[in-house]
Amino acid sequence: MYHGRFKGTHYEVGFKWGQMLSKFGKKLDFCPTFKLTEEKYEFASQCVEEYKKYFPEILEEIKGIADGNEIPVETLQAILFCMYCFEFDNKCTCFAISTDNEIIFGRNSDFLVSLEKTYMNCIYHLDGSYSFNANTTAYVQMEDGVNQHGLAVGLTFIYPRIRKPGFNSGMLVRYLLEKCKTTQEAISELQCLPIASAQTITIADKEGDIAVIECNPENVIVITPGVGENFVATANNFNSAQMKQYRNPDIDDWRSDERYYTVYNALKKYKDEYSIPFAQSVLAGEHGFICQYDRKKNADTVWSVIYDLKNKQIWRVEGNPSRKKFKEDMRMKL
Repeated sequence: MYHGRFKGTHYEVGFKWGQMLSKFGKKLDFCPTFKLTEEKYEFASQCVEEYKKYFPEILEEIKGIADGNEIPVETLQAILFCMYCFEFDNKCTCFAISTDNEIIFGRNSDFLVSLEKTYMNCIYHLDGSYSFNANTTAYVQMEDGVNQHGLAVGLTFIYPRIRKPGFNSGMLVRYLLEKCKTTQEAISELQCLPIASAQTITIADKEGDIAVIECNPENVIVITPGVGENFVATANNFNSAQMKQYRNPDIDDWRSDERYYTVYNALKKYKDEYSIPFAQSVLAGEHGFICQYDRKKNADTVWSVIYDLKNKQIWRVEGNPSRKKFKEDMRMKL
């Protein structure tokens, strides 16, 4: 996992990173997971208009990367804005726990083994934005993270039945980490932003407010803990009655429902054992299938992360948690 630190204006951090990659012979003028087509370029250009309205800073960062890497900015926009909207192989599992003693956010990121050396952990200190520590299989957009105010956010991708110009999953996570302090602020933003893709967004803040938001271009559904429960959980499918119509049973979702029920049943059964070691055991597959992939099939859990919002700690495994140990990341104080 590559570790990057980014400090300055959005354009400055983009330019420095793009230039650094160029010096090492790395060009960002292609996408390893999908082909760039005229349709994708057109869709990206429509998304640009939405980012101009709601998140112009991110356009500056992308422009900086393109200038530093000496490639057309339109190519980067097509790569970044079309992710999650057409096809993607990112799979993941999220949960959050909130009790008087524990506020825990946990997430496994499952993706392609062939690309695992390119995945990034990023610490951003950007002018005019909240600082955050986050992880991604791409760049610019984030998949999970926690910001300086103790707000943790993470996505799970759902293969889209519909799309429209707007923010995709990774850009939603990035925006919320930069702009929001609390779960309720984040929910309000999600209800106002134009959404391009289909996903769930799990959110937890330092006050213990937790939720899963199931959303796509047509709906934003907020799921909070059930009666007698102190947790929320999700994987790569919609579970609310309102959103089940958008499921796609023909897509290989890497045993999404099984992963979801592994987490749900463990959190429901062992509510007196909530702790960081317990969260680690859930993510490591000690309570059922969640990360036990066959790497020979080019699929695996490529990182696992826990944000301990009560004790202001970050725990991460750079690889599969069933084989590697969690280590505390102490580089950024929450």
